[in-house]
Amino acid sequence: MGPGHRRTLGAHAEDIASRYLVGQGLRPIARNYRCRGGEIDLIMQDRDCLAFIEVRCRRSTAFVTPGHTVDTRKQRKIVRTAAMFLSRERRFANVRVRFDVIAIEGRSIDSVTWIRDAFRPDDPAL
Repeated sequence: MGPGHRRTLGAHAEDIASRYLVGQGLRPIARNYRCRGGEIDLIMQDRDCLAFIEVRCRRSTAFVTPGHTVDTRKQRKIVRTAAMFLSRERRFANVRVRFDVIAIEGRSIDSVTWIRDAFRPDDPAL
């Protein structure tokens, strides 16, 4: 599978995740937020909480589920990127934040698992 196919698959998975979360009552704030430190797939408001969401998909779950592929290094990158977003978007300065993972599994990418509060940052300021 080449990088173009992965990008297309990733964009499709993000579409699925976004539609799913909107159906759960979340409001989209940003998609594919990028800064020097990294990227966050989806940023959505869940009532009084801002959710930074990593979308993971795998066609096969033979070895590990997509939700378990967000390792410590990736978590740190997401947290740094979230801190940058919050420093630029002062309107969210006093909003509680959460880090979620949406795992999409299967050959037809038809299974969505929402892992709320999937990990916590080391920095208590977030």
